[in-house]
Amino acid sequence: MSRPVVLEVAQWQGSGASTARRLPSGAAWLAQLIPAGRRRTVALDNRVGDSRRGVGNADVLERHLLAVRAALAEVPSGERAVIIGGDCSVDLAPVEAALSAFGDRLALVWFDAHGDLNTPESSPSGAFHGMVLRALIGDGPEGLRPARSLSADRVVLAGARSLDPGEQDLVESRGIRHLSVEQLTEPGPLLAAVRATGAQAVYLHIDLDVLDPQVFPAVGTPEPGGLGVDELLEAVRALKEEFTLAGLALTEYERTEPAGGDEAVLRRIVEGLFPPD
Repeated sequence: MSRPVVLEVAQWQGSGASTARRLPSGAAWLAQLIPAGRRRTVALDNRVGDSRRGVGNADVLERHLLAVRAALAEVPSGERAVIIGGDCSVDLAPVEAALSAFGDRLALVWFDAHGDLNTPESSPSGAFHGMVLRALIGDGPEGLRPARSLSADRVVLAGARSLDPGEQDLVESRGIRHLSVEQLTEPGPLLAAVRATGAQAVYLHIDLDVLDPQVFPAVGTPEPGGLGVDELLEAVRALKEEFTLAGLALTEYERTEPAGGDEAVLRRIVEGLFPPD
């Protein structure tokens, strides 16, 4: 398999974490670790933006969305793009692009400790990284909506263990498949959930807080009881063996100095996700 195009999208303004400004350093380091055919750093605005209609930094996020769309438009047809964030909301345009390419054949597997299913009205923080999956299924704020939304029954929420009450209600009312950490100890339930969508291709969103913080604490919103590295890699490996990989994103690495054992964990993840040809 040819090496992917790696897009570094070092956005922090979508995060609600007090440590969010660590995200650009994490994205830059992690992007260089990915074996790539070509690399591109998407030019972003590093300033604080204005809040609008309940979304923090909304104007900056809207400009970033346009920049990521433009970068994706330059990826040659047939080549895979790997997105390195930054906060989770950098994945709005890439999922939108995958949906444009695969249509109803696409499922979205959202590895995350959180649901990311809030709206500006329900969000306790106003941080868009907690709203991006809701936007992708058609309920996004003006200026931060995908060109084409994904049917909720094509979403598999994997490893989420901190859902707000409104998010839990939405999962149940919209038929979003939700697998607990316990259900991901072996890949069978995840494969069954994706098969049930009828999809032939999968886009994989991996927020690193899906991992247990005892394994990987370098995220802004850690939640106990998460996945181990082996469980995550086995899940991805099984999905790639059965479905076409439409794209992949790694997000929310907050790099610190010294990085401690974080780098070793990430090297192990990268080696598992991108084995040598």
